[in-house]
This record gives sequence, C-alpha cells and structure tokens, in this order.
Amino acid sequence: MKAFVAGATGRTGRRIVEQLVERGIPVRALVRTLERGQEVLPAGVELVVGDVLNPAQLREAIADSTVLLCATGAAPSFDPTGPYRVDFEGTKNLVEVAKEKGIQQFVLVSSLCVSRFFHPLNAFWLILFWKKQAEEYLQKSGLVYTIVRPGGLLDTDNSEAVVMQPADTLFEGRIPRTKVAQVCVEALTDPNARHKIVEIVAQPEAIARPLAEQFSQVA
Repeated sequence: MKAFVAGATGRTGRRIVEQLVERGIPVRALVRTLERGQEVLPAGVELVVGDVLNPAQLREAIADSTVLLCATGAAPSFDPTGPYRVDFEGTKNLVEVAKEKGIQQFVLVSSLCVSRFFHPLNAFWLILFWKKQAEEYLQKSGLVYTIVRPGGLLDTDNSEAVVMQPADTLFEGRIPRTKVAQVCVEALTDPNARHKIVEIVAQPEAIARPLAEQFSQVA
C-alpha cells in the first residue's frame, strides 16, 4: 500500500499523514510549497507540489500510489467560489485521476449535516452543499470509497470514545482531528469500511468500541 494525501498540510490532513507514517505506510503528500510541507509534516514523507484544480499536476503527483485520502477544504475567505472550486471541483479532479490511475480506495473527509441545505454553515458560500455534491460524485464514480463525516473539529485530542453511525443520523457533536485521522486510516485496511458513509463524533459518556466493530455495524 502507498497512500496519496490531498490536503496534507491542513490541520486534519497532517494528522492523517502522521497516522499513516506511524503504521509504516509510505506516503506521498500533496503540498502547495515544499517549504510548508517540510515545516509541518514528518520526515520521510514524499512531498509533491501540486493543486487539486490542476488534473495534470495530480496525475504526476499521484504516481504509483495505491490509495488516496482527501482532506482538502476551502479556507475561510471572501471568495464565494472557494467551496465550489476546492470542495467540489478539486475533489472531482481527484476522483477522475484516481480512476485513471487505478486507485484501490478513496477516503474522503466530508462533514456532518451535508444533507441539510438550510444548515447555517451553508451561509458560507454553500460549503456543505458542495461537500455533498463531491460525495455524490465519488459514490457514482465506480471507485471503492469510504466517506467520513466528522462533527465539529477539535485541534486537541481527548479521551472521549468515538461514536460511529450511518449517514444522516448524527447532527451535532465534536471530535478531535486526531480521531478523524485514525478512522480514515483504519478504513484503508477494513473491508467493512468500503462503500460506506460513516458519521463520527466523540462522546464522554460513550463506551469505547473498536473501530472495526463499528464499521461492521454501519449499514
């Protein structure tokens, strides 16, 4: 297995890279600049410069990777096209190049509540709407996929247990980015994670259960 990570220097993406490295999985990390990649990513990771909006760059960047994890996301800005370009067009480009390259599994980090058009987050240039369109594009692509919808993202880890449920059943909650990364990387080796949308939060009152068990129980 060799993993390609898009959005690798983001706050969730860098944790995915760390999890992959800890498991001894080779990583090619897509970065905007080598300097940024060297600053925030572990040593030994292959850094490749590119942009998800440039399919030609993606073809070269993915190279001989066998699995792909996408943790991209539009940065907050005054550009109303940001979520459309990054969360939809960028993911669409990744999907198409993944098909060309024979990628064996595509793991996409999305968000809770993407199916709720009137959610307050859609006031920010329809960010959830475009994430949902990206999900649907991936689902229709023919690729093996796992779509991970986390709750509100926390930069610090905690001891709360991960709760995993099927699509459109969790509508609130938070979760550390480290735990999101763990779920994404676990999905790569668990057959029960394939062709599934999973929603995840962390809850202090929940009983800790193995991720493999939780994947198996999501329809």
